Amino acid sequence: MNLKPKIIVVLGPTATGKSDIAVQIAEKLSAQGGSALGGNGAEIISADSRQVYKGMDLGSGKITKKEMLGIPHHLLDVVNPKTFFSVVKYKELTEKAIEKIISKGKTPIICGGTGFYIDSIVKNIELPKVELNKKLRQKLEKLSAEKLFEMLEKLSPSRSKNIDKFNKVRLIRAIEIAKTLGEIPKLIEKQNKFDFIFIGLDTNDAILKERIAIRLIKRIELGMIKEIERLHKQSVSWKRLESFGLEYRQTAFFLQKKITKNEMINNLNNEIWHFVKRQRTWFKRNKQIKWFKPKEIKSVLKFINTKLKV
Repeated sequence: MNLKPKIIVVLGPTATGKSDIAVQIAEKLSAQGGSALGGNGAEIISADSRQVYKGMDLGSGKITKKEMLGIPHHLLDVVNPKTFFSVVKYKELTEKAIEKIISKGKTPIICGGTGFYIDSIVKNIELPKVELNKKLRQKLEKLSAEKLFEMLEKLSPSRSKNIDKFNKVRLIRAIEIAKTLGEIPKLIEKQNKFDFIFIGLDTNDAILKERIAIRLIKRIELGMIKEIERLHKQSVSWKRLESFGLEYRQTAFFLQKKITKNEMINNLNNEIWHFVKRQRTWFKRNKQIKWFKPKEIKSVLKFINTKLKV
């Protein structure tokens, strides 16, 4: 029987401990001598649209070297924050990483909360390859997310129905594609040569809100504000920082003295919670996901072990 290589996908809303679980899974696969298919361990590929940028660490919740516990990680610190990074590029680099990991007899683990990045791989989506239009981008970056969304609604009503209308980076890219091609083409899903094991992490609202609040304060104490101030001093414009949303946008507002620190924290708790709801909506589309609570590592490992043997 000719079995397809298996890839584990760890996904879910922000602050559910995906990175920690992915490392524990990778450790277990290594301790067992690899997967049931004869592998010898695992490596992790990040699926986070902000963690690809160098220097965006605390604000994006990037895993540290210490937390990696020696497990190789891919698609972290790929480009400078001033450089545009598309899902097309993410798909290209991730496919190369997958092939490299599998060639070593290891199991790839895709881990993150950016739904479109994950879907580009698991659905093997054929994406429109449109070049960067710097003049258009300079104009669009001056507009608010609300104005950009209104523009996209007129250019491509179909795309406006399934886009995060608060994500300026995603909105600008969609408008760029629509203006270049006249319309955003329907995404084509091609047959995949891999089998995917989907692990979803989530918990009840009260616990998750508490985790978000605690994590935010910890990031601030560790130097998140200084990190974002340093990025600006390295010539990353306020507009560019604001376009990354969430921690980067609100902290940029605070550093420009547009809001107080308390307003920044309150705004962030609210915005991150709205982001969680958008992530949940996205992931609900995938009926293959097996959902677990963040602390249910034993159940996760048991489920993966069963799936790897199939």
